[in-house]
Amino acid sequence: MSSSPVTPITSVRLALAAVLAAAGLACATTESVPVAAGDPPSAEDLYLRGVEILEGQRLAPLWRHVNYKAAIEAFQEVIDNYPYSDYAVMAELKIADAYFDDKRYEEALSYYQDFPELHPNHERVPYTVLRSALCHYERVRAPNRDQRPTREALTQLDRLMSTYPYTPEAEQAEALWRELRTRLGRSVMLIADFYMEREEYQSAADRYRSLLNEFPGLGLDAQALYKLGVCYTKMELNDEAERIFQVILDNYEGTKVADAAADLIPAAQ
Repeated sequence: MSSSPVTPITSVRLALAAVLAAAGLACATTESVPVAAGDPPSAEDLYLRGVEILEGQRLAPLWRHVNYKAAIEAFQEVIDNYPYSDYAVMAELKIADAYFDDKRYEEALSYYQDFPELHPNHERVPYTVLRSALCHYERVRAPNRDQRPTREALTQLDRLMSTYPYTPEAEQAEALWRELRTRLGRSVMLIADFYMEREEYQSAADRYRSLLNEFPGLGLDAQALYKLGVCYTKMELNDEAERIFQVILDNYEGTKVADAAADLIPAAQ
């Protein structure tokens, strides 16, 4: 059986079909392959999911609910599934922040302290040092109680200001450092007053001298000097007492402390 002749119209149709087929093949090779339904979410997707959870649900104009547990789990998934990604590093910080915002300061402190060890050259290290100090700060107690958290917070602030002095975090730390130093000074003052009230003047004098040596320039100097002078008077160390009262008159003229000191210096009366 002879084959049908190829007409000009048929030739055109065949050529057009070949062109369209080639174009379709090209599109198929350049288009992205759709993600299968079973593929795991990306590091970015997991991270953004955690960020969204941390934003919380606003239940009233001034109050919102945050599911910190769910946020931490989302960030932990980033770390577990993409441990070498930048998102994993960011997730570590977010977990620490989530614990901090949830007032779980021990857990937050653990993450903040681990971060500089794991990423010593990361730009957010100063932030984690400041946050470590704040974790201790949130557990600070009254001046008449144990001051261990105060000292631990100051250790972190000293580290921040000495190691990263030109960072915004170091600038923020200065006011907090002064507040905590003043708190420690007041704690020493209370201990000294305790001994003075019991007429244990040598022990009281030791504490007042310690306050003046360790916590100068915090607004406690004048009171500490005056009370130290009173201790010396009670111990009949009159020359030492008079020298201290004269220092008060020279440096705090016009204050109530200076007036009280003047009453105890015979030459000034």
